[in-house]
Amino acid sequence: MAAELLVIDLSAPAFSTANLIRQACTECGCFYIVNHGVEEELVARVLKQSKQFFSLPLDHKMKLLNEGHMSYTPLCTENLDPYPGDLKESFYLGNPEQTSPIQWPSEELLPSWRPTMEAYISKALSAGSRLISLISLALNLDEDYFEKIGAMNAYIRFLRYPGELGHSKEERFGVKAHSDYGMITLLVTDGVLGLQVCKEQFKEPQIWEDVLPLRGAFFVNIGDMIERWTNGMFKSALHRVMLTGQERYSLAFFVDPNPNSIVECLESCCSESCPKRFNYVLINSLNFNLFASNVIITAKIR
Repeated sequence: MAAELLVIDLSAPAFSTANLIRQACTECGCFYIVNHGVEEELVARVLKQSKQFFSLPLDHKMKLLNEGHMSYTPLCTENLDPYPGDLKESFYLGNPEQTSPIQWPSEELLPSWRPTMEAYISKALSAGSRLISLISLALNLDEDYFEKIGAMNAYIRFLRYPGELGHSKEERFGVKAHSDYGMITLLVTDGVLGLQVCKEQFKEPQIWEDVLPLRGAFFVNIGDMIERWTNGMFKSALHRVMLTGQERYSLAFFVDPNPNSIVECLESCCSESCPKRFNYVLINSLNFNLFASNVIITAKIR
């Protein structure tokens, strides 16, 4: 069953767009955006570069294991206990303008990697910034509210899901059910199915729906920190990736709070009749950077 999701045009007037975003975020926490400023041709080039990276010999990729703002994660090494690891491999790349100097892959191996990624990160960050400003308006805040409090850290994650399913009788996932840690995620894929969302995660039984690729669009999901900021009014979308027997590539662009940001309930999202549901969260710089390099996911909660 395919998920019915709002398609939101970022070139439309801000007021009407913000209202649609508010509707999508309160109903299910996910939607599509179009006219976001990231050209299809650029997305195609990034996907091509991603495939070239993952086709490198494993020993080349392992040299980038846990290298801070540029980090490789091998197959089946994430989300292990107590189940088999996710059947995917990934590569994190931080925003060069926001992180320490990045040691780019060898130009001999990937000659077009750096200019392609710099162009994509710049365009995706512009789209993400526009979307964050519209989320601010949807919450009756100033457009630059989240920017002023320093909540605009960004990085990209390249993902590959193998086509081979193996012979295990256990159900295997590309990515097990989860919600994203940060603010928003902008996702684009090579068109192969597999992504599913659960609009009502606390309802039993859970109903999972396929997210269909939409040409020229990003699939957007709200993360845990926006849910905390809004006291649960905006939902952090539960999603997973199922294996289909086809190799699959995707690009996830994350916009998250900066290290040392404080995430606490917005005054407009709580009252006597709707008290704060969450303690505040300090995004500790050490923990955040470890999260970004896929070593650990933690936050100091008080």
